[in-house]
Amino acid sequence: MPNWILKAAVQKAISFLPYKQDINFFFQKHITRGVDLDDTHFGYKLAAARDHIRYYRKYCTVPARETTVLELGTGWYPIVPTLLYLAGFDRIVTIDIRDWTSKERQLTAIRRILDYHDTGRLRKYLATVDSQRLADLRASVEQPRDHTVASLHTAIRTEACIMDATQLDAADHTFDFICSNNTFEHIHTPVLRDILREFKRVLKPGGVMSHFIDLSDHFAHLDPGITIYNFLRFTERQWATIDNSIQPQNRLRWRDYVTMYRELGIPIREEEVVSGDAGALATVPVAEQFRDYTAAELAISHGSIIS
Repeated sequence: MPNWILKAAVQKAISFLPYKQDINFFFQKHITRGVDLDDTHFGYKLAAARDHIRYYRKYCTVPARETTVLELGTGWYPIVPTLLYLAGFDRIVTIDIRDWTSKERQLTAIRRILDYHDTGRLRKYLATVDSQRLADLRASVEQPRDHTVASLHTAIRTEACIMDATQLDAADHTFDFICSNNTFEHIHTPVLRDILREFKRVLKPGGVMSHFIDLSDHFAHLDPGITIYNFLRFTERQWATIDNSIQPQNRLRWRDYVTMYRELGIPIREEEVVSGDAGALATVPVAEQFRDYTAAELAISHGSIIS
C-alpha cells in the first residue's frame, strides 16, 4: 500500500476517535517523526520569518519597536516569533486552536536559532539582530529549569493564545502586522473567509498582512511516489472521503485565494508565487472541477500574498 494512502487511512480513522489530536501527535512523534525539527523544516521556518520581516519593512512605516504582531498558527516550535523578537518587534500575539507547544520544543527552537547565529548561518535570514535581545535570549536558555512554557513565551515578548481566529478577542485596529505560515491551506473556504474578515477588522490602517501558503498535496511530503498535484485527481466527493479533520487540505489554487481577497475588499499589495512543476502536473488527470484553470494556475505550488 502506498505510504500516502496508509497515512490518509490512519489519520481518517484517528479523526473519529476521542482525543484525536493527542493520538495524532503521538503518531507523528513516534511513527512518522513529523514533530521533529529537522533541518528542512527549520530552514523553511527561518525563510518564512525572513520574508515576513522583509514585507513588513517594505510596506509599513511603523518602526518594529512600536509594532504589535498577530501570528496565525503557533505550531510546535516558536521559530518565527523568536526571529521577530530578535528583529526588534515589540509584541507578538500568536494564536492557534490548540496548544502544541512544550518547554522542550521551545528550548530546541531557541537553541537552534542561537547556534545559527553563532555559526554565522542566521545572517542569511536576519542580517541585523538586536544585541541586547540576543543576550537576553541566550540567558533565558542557560537555566532551563527556571523556565516554564509561559516564561519562555514572555522571554521573546510573545503571548500564546488558544483562540478561534474567526472571533478574535481583540479590538478593531489592534495589529500593525498579521502573518501566517503553511496555515491557510488547512482551512476550508467558509472558515478562511471569516478569518480574513476578522483580520481586516483588527488590522490597523496602513498595517500589513503577509501569508505564506503551501498549495501542494501534503501527502507527497511523505510519499515520493506521488506528485504534489496528486490530490487534484479526486472529485470533491472523493476528496471528502480521503481528507480528515486532523490535517485537512482545502486544495484551493492560487487564483481562489486572490479571488477571496478581492471579494472581501482586501487590497493585495504583492504576490510572489513558485510556478511549480508543469511536467509533474501533466501526469495527473485532474478532476472536472479543476479543468477551468489554466495549467499555469494549477501548477503554482507555493506563494506569499501581501496586503
